[in-house]
Amino acid sequence: MNDIIETFGSMVFNERVMKERLPKEAYESLLKAIAERKHLDEQLAEVIAEAMKNWAMENGATHYTHWFQPLTGMTSEKHDSFLDPVSDGTAIAKFSGKNLIQGEPDASSFPNGGLRTTFEARGYTAWDPTSYAFIKDEVLCIPTAFVSFTGEVLDKKTPLLRAMEAISKQANRVMALFGEESQRISVNVGAEQEYFLIPLADFEARQDLVICGRTLFGYAPCKGQELEEHYFGSIRPVVNEFMKDLNEELWKLGVSAKTKHNEVAPCQHELAPVFTDANRAVDGNLLTMEKMNMIAERHGLACLLHEKPFAGINGSGKHNNWSISAGGKSLLDSGEDPMDNLRFLVFLTGVIQAVDDYQDLLRMSVASAGNDLRLGANEAPPAIVSIFLGTELSALVDALIDGTSFTSAEKVAMDMGTSVLPALSRDNTDRNRTSPFAFTGNKFEFRMPGSSVNLADANTILTTAMAKSLKDFADAMEGVGDDFEKAAIEYIRRVLKAHRRIIFNGNGYSDEWIEEAKRRGLCNYRNTAEALPCFVEPKNIALFEEMGILSEHEIRSRYEVKLEKYNKIMNIEARTMKRMVRRDYLPAINAYAQEIAQTINAMESAIPGIELEQQTDLLNRLSQGIKAINKQLIALDAAHQAALKIEDQQERANHYAFVVRPIMDAFRIEVDSIEKIVSRDYWPVSTYDDILFYVSC
Repeated sequence: MNDIIETFGSMVFNERVMKERLPKEAYESLLKAIAERKHLDEQLAEVIAEAMKNWAMENGATHYTHWFQPLTGMTSEKHDSFLDPVSDGTAIAKFSGKNLIQGEPDASSFPNGGLRTTFEARGYTAWDPTSYAFIKDEVLCIPTAFVSFTGEVLDKKTPLLRAMEAISKQANRVMALFGEESQRISVNVGAEQEYFLIPLADFEARQDLVICGRTLFGYAPCKGQELEEHYFGSIRPVVNEFMKDLNEELWKLGVSAKTKHNEVAPCQHELAPVFTDANRAVDGNLLTMEKMNMIAERHGLACLLHEKPFAGINGSGKHNNWSISAGGKSLLDSGEDPMDNLRFLVFLTGVIQAVDDYQDLLRMSVASAGNDLRLGANEAPPAIVSIFLGTELSALVDALIDGTSFTSAEKVAMDMGTSVLPALSRDNTDRNRTSPFAFTGNKFEFRMPGSSVNLADANTILTTAMAKSLKDFADAMEGVGDDFEKAAIEYIRRVLKAHRRIIFNGNGYSDEWIEEAKRRGLCNYRNTAEALPCFVEPKNIALFEEMGILSEHEIRSRYEVKLEKYNKIMNIEARTMKRMVRRDYLPAINAYAQEIAQTINAMESAIPGIELEQQTDLLNRLSQGIKAINKQLIALDAAHQAALKIEDQQERANHYAFVVRPIMDAFRIEVDSIEKIVSRDYWPVSTYDDILFYVSC
């Protein structure tokens, strides 16, 4: 990695490569089609396919694939060779325009929520030219959308692309009111990815980590994160080597990995990229997760992307930094005096309205069995959606609503107390780690998404909701003529007053906030089972249909897919818990208890009347623990079997959330309480102390 400038994008069929490889007319036609969101004609597709094939093969590619995002949440690919045999026994390399534009995977074998049945297998992938093709593992990957034979959307990319088009259309309507010509409106995203790296041997030795991605059992380590020494600390050599390889692989793929550091919890780390177009940002994040898993194994490590792999310490999120820009400039930049920046106030008001009106959808977009364990503590935001604006913008909002004067605070220079150090300029607002949705300068940071999630869902909803806010404003303002500024300010005041309740700058972890949020009428969906039904609420179906994102049929299918996934994960975790206890924990505890009993008998035989109170107490504790564990095992098995008999998926989810999960939590407590008194020679799995505080691999 001698020249990172040359490395970056070297495996991407980007605009630079297109300009070099395509005839000038074809290159300009492609860029125009992308900018105007128009279909490519067959002749142009043939030219592009030939250039793409030649470039790919020169860079070592032997196969091509349509790379898409089914409703599993991850990516899928089917590889076809460029090789095409001919009659004389030789072969040629072939890749047509049709191969580029359209593919045909099996649409019934992916989650579809009833849109497809087994005998209705046909589905199509369609090239997304707004996201560059790239070479990964000798395969030319072509980012595509995925639809059924009858045209229903079966992927996560297509709704996001539609939402981006919707916000561009509505934002340009708003910009026109300010006398600005139609221009490219971009939704920009930067996804901060948190993850854990642990020794591969410890990972493979624990069935819960292998099967579920998290530890279902495990007593707290002797030292957790309380010393706060891991955050931004020196990076282990083996982890640093992993990060170097990861950066190089991502840079080749055009993923702008920028920042790397240790996170708060032991073994936890973070990678953050540079902002980019939302569609490409989601693609890049999915590639990042895939590469993390693969590269970790090369270094004797396992990458954990679960939201809460270890109890009692920080979980992992994926902070979604979101903004909207025109001509490369953020529309959420307040400027020197936000009170005089009417356009900024319009867009800020639009965000506040969008988040308040569709807070339930935003909560739903991040709902998962893993995120249920993360939200609400250890620097993860609570399950209640609110907006943090900070002191300055909150005062601005109050002034607009109340009709009072507002003076922007000047930045304060902080004297560091020594001439060696420079004076620092202090921002007008602090950061709030407990806020789910925080303004951070010229963007908002949505902190609720979990580390394993596909961010397409959250960004589709946020972008669609914002497009609706802008549409409402444009509908109200078009035609007001010379009274535009006065009418706009009055509109802003009215909307802010109606949505003031969503703004909260305090401690999101406090019990007082839960009560206050309830008084304000904010949603508090404590788990996935509670959150998912809002997807099919009439007002939310109306949003997606009005903005042209999803039909009611497609929405209901996605609701079913999310329900089924939650239920399947809970089923897998319950089965794994029972199996580990029966096959690993109980045999180990019984064996240790037997040794203690034999030791007591041997000592009494050797020294009649010897005092054995400590040994007897230990044996009693083990015996009582075995009894309690068996009791919880029976309870879990009964609740689990009851869940499997429930036909309705929502009712099953409710049963898992409110009956099975509490039993699993109690079950864990019983097993973990015994872990701390059993000899490590007998304990059947790696402990938190082993996993989180390894020295080397």
